[in-house]
Amino acid sequence: MIQTSGIDHIVLYCGDVGRAKKFYTEILGMTVYREDDGHVFMHAGNQGVALFKLPDVAPASGGKDLNHLALNVDGGSYESLKAELERNGIAVGGRPGDDRCIYFSDPDGHRLQLIFRR
Repeated sequence: MIQTSGIDHIVLYCGDVGRAKKFYTEILGMTVYREDDGHVFMHAGNQGVALFKLPDVAPASGGKDLNHLALNVDGGSYESLKAELERNGIAVGGRPGDDRCIYFSDPDGHRLQLIFRR
């Protein structure tokens, strides 16, 4: 049996990789560790997020794609994280009765979630 030890990276297809890179690095604090024409690989803690230029032909998705990407954050409160996103012009939502998560979208419409542990 294969024993996996974690997730190396997920791939998000983007219409404008430069715009997406700016969002993920400047708003969400990810760090780029490799990039080339049409691809940017970033670290989010010990996990990776890769941005790929949306191909001219629709990518293979099995018809489901990604529902959302949940990201842990080390500090802040619901109010401070929400305010920071809103200062950057990002519409924020939540889950009723759950003050530990914030939902929003990146520039390409990928649904993201911030989760902070107490």
